[in-house]
Amino acid sequence: MQSEYSLFYRGPEADMLPLLEELGIGFVPFSPLGAGFLTGKMDENTRFDSSDFRSRVPRLAPEALKANLALVDLLRAVAQRKRATPAQIALAWLLAQKPWIVPIPGTTKLHRLAENLGAVAVELSADDLRMMDAAAAKVRVQGARLPEAVLRMTAG
Repeated sequence: MQSEYSLFYRGPEADMLPLLEELGIGFVPFSPLGAGFLTGKMDENTRFDSSDFRSRVPRLAPEALKANLALVDLLRAVAQRKRATPAQIALAWLLAQKPWIVPIPGTTKLHRLAENLGAVAVELSADDLRMMDAAAAKVRVQGARLPEAVLRMTAG
């Protein structure tokens, strides 16, 4: 099964993940880095060219970015302790959820591929995961995950 899943969008946790586990079906989360947001490379001043799909994503709109950066701050704090990057921590978090979850981060850059692969070496303890979940639960992600027009097309 494939769906979006990350610290930025945890929708599959309620119903999908328990069902997949019960049925013994693997899960392939796409956009595990939240369209680049969870890499820590964006800030409240980030703007996207109109040709970039992210320019239409409500949760990446200027008014939402500032509030949503609390998730990146969490990743940065853990990354500093683990001597990793925020992207590696975001991916390591996904890998630590279940052994049958295999994220597919997209990239066109070889150095980003190498960085993403480094997530496999990051060890998050049970305490790390509890702390991350507790901190992430306090963040109210602002903005819809997709533009309204896309949501209407997929609802139907």
